[in-house]
Amino acid sequence: MIELPPFVLFYLAALAAAVLPRRARQVVMLAVPLVGGLALMNLAPDLLLRVAFMDLHLEPLRVDKLSMLFGILFHIGAFIGIVFSLHVDDRSQHVAALLYAGSAIGAVFAGDLLTLFLFWEILALTSAFLIFANRTDRAWGAGMRYLVIQVLSGVLLLAGALMLYRHSGSLAFDHIGLNGAGSFLIFIAFGIKCAFPLLHNWLTDAYPEATPTGTVFLSAFTTKVAVYALARGFAGTEALVYIGATMTCFPIFYAVIENDLRRVLAYSMINQIGFMVVGIGLGTALAMNGAIAHAFNDVIFKGLLMMSMGAVLHMTGRINGSDLGGLYKSMPVTAGLCIVGAASISAFPLFSGFVSKSMVMVAVLEEGHPGVWLALLFASAGVFHHAGIKIPFFAFFSHDSGIRTTEPPLNMLAAMGLAAVLCIFIGCYPWALYELLPFSTGYAPFDGSHILAQIQLLVFSAAAFAWLKVSGIYPPELRSTNIDAEWLYRRLAPRWVRRCTQGLTAVSDTLGETTQNASRVVMRSVVRHYGPEGTLARSWPTGSMVLWVAVLLAASLILYYL
Repeated sequence: MIELPPFVLFYLAALAAAVLPRRARQVVMLAVPLVGGLALMNLAPDLLLRVAFMDLHLEPLRVDKLSMLFGILFHIGAFIGIVFSLHVDDRSQHVAALLYAGSAIGAVFAGDLLTLFLFWEILALTSAFLIFANRTDRAWGAGMRYLVIQVLSGVLLLAGALMLYRHSGSLAFDHIGLNGAGSFLIFIAFGIKCAFPLLHNWLTDAYPEATPTGTVFLSAFTTKVAVYALARGFAGTEALVYIGATMTCFPIFYAVIENDLRRVLAYSMINQIGFMVVGIGLGTALAMNGAIAHAFNDVIFKGLLMMSMGAVLHMTGRINGSDLGGLYKSMPVTAGLCIVGAASISAFPLFSGFVSKSMVMVAVLEEGHPGVWLALLFASAGVFHHAGIKIPFFAFFSHDSGIRTTEPPLNMLAAMGLAAVLCIFIGCYPWALYELLPFSTGYAPFDGSHILAQIQLLVFSAAAFAWLKVSGIYPPELRSTNIDAEWLYRRLAPRWVRRCTQGLTAVSDTLGETTQNASRVVMRSVVRHYGPEGTLARSWPTGSMVLWVAVLLAASLILYYL
């Protein structure tokens, strides 16, 4: 039991959930992350489980500080998500969520690229069912696009792994680096799942279409598995510094004009992943600690924000900022918990985001990237605008929409409360998290200059938001759907296909008409010669036939003797 790969418990629980009645299913779902977490703590440090498969040496279980931290994180994320979804009586969602969480755990403990690929693809397939479970046309379309892109990521990963195996003879998942075609394919595969710029629209397209509970699971696993993979395989790759800086900045502009509040959080997720990618690109001990710690915190505070918006959607049936407002009157507890998540993602001192984001910012300055530091500073102000202020303001305050409801079910409040407690606990006592990090740096988060600079940034951002709102410059909440780079495959590609199809149709019509005309000519000729009144159907006199036979024989003799 001690050496059992942690994902096995989740897979067994999924099988049980597929057949058990609701109450028993709920018990199993609650128990599996708790039992799995205890089993995880009993795993020996540096444990490595090897399996021989044909001529390959696979490692389905490899334990080190990096995989252990993400394993703990995913057990916490799974438990919070399960508690939040207990009120849902949908067996397919429960089975998909357990398989999804188990696949994420299996991926971070995979010691070889082939095992990683298997969990990578199962992760894509099972998560898609959390989108399809919404049972709308928009969810179906978004889920299919999501699945195609995620499977493509897996195909690139497999192709890159095979190329590396052919070159080195090993499938070990260690540091890879950008040093060849195979490594580049793996880098792009990780980048797709990590939502790199221009490869990110699967996230903003699909996550807002998932069920209110499914989005909580989605926000916890897919992108964080990709962050783990980048940290394992591409730490210190300088290109990631600039890719991450871009990721922190561009989502701000879309999040500000977005009306769907869950889509705002999807853009915010890309923004936060950008900080992690920058830290991984720097590759120093402090930067790596900051990136990994921020991934840990992001699962919790982004999950809290997703849960608060999921609760709003569950109770009101609405999620657009233009349709909400004034909900603090009937959902005060949810509003308060949402504010805790907003303060955490905005890196308020004594909240979890502050103790991890500041590590990345300090590491950027230490490594001599002032331009990147300014970009991250701008991104920090932007995230306070669109996630720290916009989300709670338009959902719970702003104008009074006239909606009167009640607090969500108790299990939803319990899950949000647990996440909020973790946000505050980590923010006040970050050393509990720092002890899990792979490197020892002695970083002190509560430095006076760090606290003062962050407070100044937050105050300035709040004042800017207030001024923009009062002056009428801040973009209004419009009932619309905004698309960015996905326009290429949601608008341009269908138009191009239609035009090509129209051209092919015209050519096909022309060829068809020509063929029909030629067929009619041939048929008329056949009828003229072989029809009832045709030449070859007539009665020929015997003398004429003898004459023609004699002529043909004479011609044959002449040709033969010549």
